[in-house]
Parts: sequence; C-alpha cells; structure tokens
Amino acid sequence: MTDLVNYQLEDGVATITISNGKANALSHEVFEALNRAFDRAEEDQAVVILTGQPGIFSGGYDLKEMQKGPREASALVNVGSKFSRRLAAFPLPVIGACSGHAIAKGAFVLLSLDYRIGIEGDFKLGLNEVAIGMTMHHAGIEIARHRLSPAHFYRAVVNAEIFSPEGAVQAGFLDEIVAPEQLRERANEVAQQFRKLNMTAHKQTKLKAKAGYLELLDDCILKDAEKLGLMA
Repeated sequence: MTDLVNYQLEDGVATITISNGKANALSHEVFEALNRAFDRAEEDQAVVILTGQPGIFSGGYDLKEMQKGPREASALVNVGSKFSRRLAAFPLPVIGACSGHAIAKGAFVLLSLDYRIGIEGDFKLGLNEVAIGMTMHHAGIEIARHRLSPAHFYRAVVNAEIFSPEGAVQAGFLDEIVAPEQLRERANEVAQQFRKLNMTAHKQTKLKAKAGYLELLDDCILKDAEKLGLMA
C-alpha cells in the first residue's frame, strides 16, 4: 500500500497496519490509504485485522489539519465519520488489534469494529473531545451510543473520561485484553474463527442488525457536514 498503511495477506486474513508517526495520526492521506486497503480486503474476500504501532493504535485526527480552521477540521471529521460508517457495514469481519493508546478518533474506530482486542499496560483509551474544547459531533455521539454501555456512554462522551484497558473492556471500547506479546497471535486466532462463518450470512445479518443505526449515522454525517456548509 503506502508507507502510512501496510497491507499483508496471509491465510485469508488481511492485516492492515496504520503507521503514521508518534501519534499514529489520522490524516486525509491515512484515510485514503485505509480505504484503498479495505477495497483490497474486499477484493481478496479476507477477514481483516486492523492494528497500529507498538504502544499506540491511534491518537486521533491529525492535529496539523484540525488546527488550520473550522472548515478544514470539519472536512477531516467528515471523512473520518464516513470511514467509521464503512467499517460498521463492512461485508467481512473486522478485528481491532489495539496495540496501545486509542484516543479520540482512534477510539471511535474501535467502536466501529466487530471485535476488539487490547493489551495490558499503562494505556489510555477514550474520547477526550470535551476535555480539549471540542463539542462532540452528531456522528460521534451516535457511534459511541451504539457500542458503549449507557453509564459509560455518558462518562465517555459528556465527561470525557479516559479508561485503562481493563476499564475500556467494561465500557465497550474493547472486548478483551491480552499481554502485549500475545496480541498478534490472539488476533489471528479470532480471525481464523471468523473465517469459519458464512460470509453472506455475516454480511446480511450485520446490515439487518445495524439497519436503524446506519440510517441514523447517515443522517448525522449529513447534519455535521451541513453545519459548516460542507458537501456530505
């Protein structure tokens, strides 16, 4: 793929690795590369493992782009929301191998995956938007509401509470945690389990189960885009 996103196919499993600097920031270029990688996974009919660099899954949106101005920030958020929507409806199983910290959009990505494995350690996961002066966008609120427990939804979205890996499992950002050295092996194990599913049934059931949510998410993405005059 590119230097920003690596694609590796083995035994019917596509491992997609984000690699963009210290924070593993999500920029327009990273999203373009991610979408190309997911296009390829669809062509390969592969179960996907999405992961980051050792110690960090992603710190969220690229701050250089976000700090250019409200319109530029909104444009990047719009691209990110559409990517989350794509993940939520992806026709093949997607496993998150959360390799460390997952903050802001990094955590939103986890909330859009089918199964999420994190690692033990002094890592932070959560939505810090309110803490850094950002009013949460409509799409973000619904992405969080869809997967977090009701009590944790309020704590994460309104109070900007950040969680340890153990707390992130309770909240709904992760499904399980393992020792760091076991992450890749466990992700592959889960991927091979998913490969045994009937993929047509998986795709159709996912879309049926999420029909109301996906419709709501489409409305929210449009509402967020219209707020600053962006094309949705």
